[in-house]
Amino acid sequence: MIRPPAFTPERIAGVVERLSADLPVRRVLPEWGRVHVDRRLPFIVVYRRPAGRADIGTERIVTGVASYVLASGSPSRREELRSLLRGIAGVMRERFGAFLIIEVWSESGGVPERPRYRLVRRTNDALDDTAEEIASALAESRILGHLPLVESDVARKVAPDDMRMLFDGRELRAMGAELLGIAVNPVWRTDDDGELYPLLLRQVVRRFTTSLDRGAYNFTLGHTSARPGHYHVLGRRNVLKAVWETDAELAAIGESFDPILLVTPVNGEQAWVEFRRSRFQRQPRFRYRPLPVDPARLKHRLWGIRTERVEDPTLMNLFRDAQRHIDRQLSLLNDRSRPDFLLTGLQLYGGVEPGLLALAERILDELPVRPRKHRGARLDASEFAALASAEIAGYREDTSGFGHMPEVRDDIYAGLMVSSGRVLIGREASIPAARADALIQHEIGTHVVTHHNGRAQRFQLLAVGLPGYDELQEGLAVLAEYLVGGLNAERMRVLAARVIAVNALVEGAEFVEAFRLLTARGFTQRSAFTITTRVYRGGGLTKDAMYLRGLAGMLDYMAEGLDFNRLFLGKYGVKHIPVIDELILRQVLLLPDVLPRYLSRPDVRPRLDELSRGMNVIDLVKRSAAK
Repeated sequence: MIRPPAFTPERIAGVVERLSADLPVRRVLPEWGRVHVDRRLPFIVVYRRPAGRADIGTERIVTGVASYVLASGSPSRREELRSLLRGIAGVMRERFGAFLIIEVWSESGGVPERPRYRLVRRTNDALDDTAEEIASALAESRILGHLPLVESDVARKVAPDDMRMLFDGRELRAMGAELLGIAVNPVWRTDDDGELYPLLLRQVVRRFTTSLDRGAYNFTLGHTSARPGHYHVLGRRNVLKAVWETDAELAAIGESFDPILLVTPVNGEQAWVEFRRSRFQRQPRFRYRPLPVDPARLKHRLWGIRTERVEDPTLMNLFRDAQRHIDRQLSLLNDRSRPDFLLTGLQLYGGVEPGLLALAERILDELPVRPRKHRGARLDASEFAALASAEIAGYREDTSGFGHMPEVRDDIYAGLMVSSGRVLIGREASIPAARADALIQHEIGTHVVTHHNGRAQRFQLLAVGLPGYDELQEGLAVLAEYLVGGLNAERMRVLAARVIAVNALVEGAEFVEAFRLLTARGFTQRSAFTITTRVYRGGGLTKDAMYLRGLAGMLDYMAEGLDFNRLFLGKYGVKHIPVIDELILRQVLLLPDVLPRYLSRPDVRPRLDELSRGMNVIDLVKRSAAK
């Protein structure tokens, strides 16, 4: 990186000009450092690197905010920094009426492994509420199992011990600015020149950034003309090139394989015939598609992605989560048909908790087995594909290029699935006509819609899927079946049976034992085989317990009155809902490009309203019993 010999008045004027036009500024500074101002904001965070010592990691704890300066603490560079800050303050004071400078520095003291923050204020400043909000936020940021020690001092000098103050009181008044200092105990390293603890540093960065944003929000409301609706609105909006590169690299790896498709048997019909010939005594032998990727080589490429280049702590943590998730998916492929497959799947999809098992048992007890003679007409694969094609064509009337037309294939067993936004239908599929619409809304109205919306975002990982997306996706998809009136008693029994089969798998039951367990609960031999095959594919896949768990979670979500439409923004998990909300507030993410067509039906809105008043799975069971 080529650095300018001096940050001249002309360069400062260039910064002021861009900020006056509300354009982002990112410039390197002489000797060391940079200025990053996302847009016009009523605050800036400053860190001056001490001369003569390394101070490892401290600069990282300020780079998560939308407005910061990293600068050399050398006395010879002090006036340049002061001139730069005066220029920035002038623009912001004109726009907001006030400006806040927060200087951060490291300061050893107290218990080395316990976080400690010391807020330093000038006498008679106007920062009572702002300092209190920052202190409150810092006090909540548990690190290493400890709540931090937060102290507040009033002093004539607000600066590191070995440096002069940036501005005195007279200068601050002339600038229309306030100054607040925060000294931080550097728990992320052993000493000034010692070992860095990168995972611990990331924790501190995320929590410290949130605290600074909350303080800036408090100052903005109390001292300026701006009225942001949430502290996230003041967060980083200008996303850097490193973010898009990291997202693209992760998405490319995630899109290069479909773990569910690759662990689904290609000989399902033949396996059923052989299993029936054995009089249901011998475990079927499944065959799978050859792997189109080398898991080991992809893992090497995956962990070569330098997520630490991303300054934004929210996005960096998201990318690190994605790395771990893709790594486990690759392990799942590598372990296919091996004993470790089940253990890897448990890491990805979890098992069956006692409450979920009890719910599944209750559903099977309360919903009667429907006589076969009452099961109605059925559609073959081509008939269902025609209905699905018509649905996609309906979306394309308003959104050109939406989705892909369905494919009828010989290598898909147990009905249908969606892979990378494509609806794949098994040639031997036989689908109840009364359930066709519900399945279309499950697959197209949820999985294809969220894939399309993820594609519409600049973050391509939202099309591939963030960690834990499966449970929210399947819960949302099953809820769609209810909203269009297609979640009948037979379907509820199947969801419950999947939980029973997954529990049997985890408890050590063989394929034949799980099959018999389901036939004893009233399922036909063919239905029991299909459910058991889904659960025992690849060596034992626990994903199918997510449908009932996800439905229960969706009902809780709806009862809380949260935004239903926002769930279609892309493929993400429940734990990422706060992150998605933050990124929307920061205008990093867009609202969904397309919503499910079924939401415009007149009978859907009353059902949504009913869900918002509170309903549990058993309530749905009672309604399903009548269908």
